[in-house]
Amino acid sequence: MEKISQIQTPIIQNQSIAKPQTENKTEGFSEIFKKQLEEVNKLQNTSDKLTQQLVTGEVEDVSQVMVAAQKASLSLQLTVQVRNKVVEAYQEVMRMQL
Repeated sequence: MEKISQIQTPIIQNQSIAKPQTENKTEGFSEIFKKQLEEVNKLQNTSDKLTQQLVTGEVEDVSQVMVAAQKASLSLQLTVQVRNKVVEAYQEVMRMQL
């Protein structure tokens, strides 16, 4: 019992440990969109690779391949919808009269 009573919750003296400091740098939409496109591409490549491995018999778990394919499909659909909304917003701005 003596050891348990000696255990105390640590007090964080340095606030940078508790909250990571973020720089004032903000990413623009193009940078964020580019990163997301790279992620979509990575998911598509993973899906293609797992599908190829399933065909060759290297992967026997069909569910793993299907999950990867669905992730790739959903991420692509989301990306297309975001692109469509951006194009639609651009067209709307261009129609505005000053």
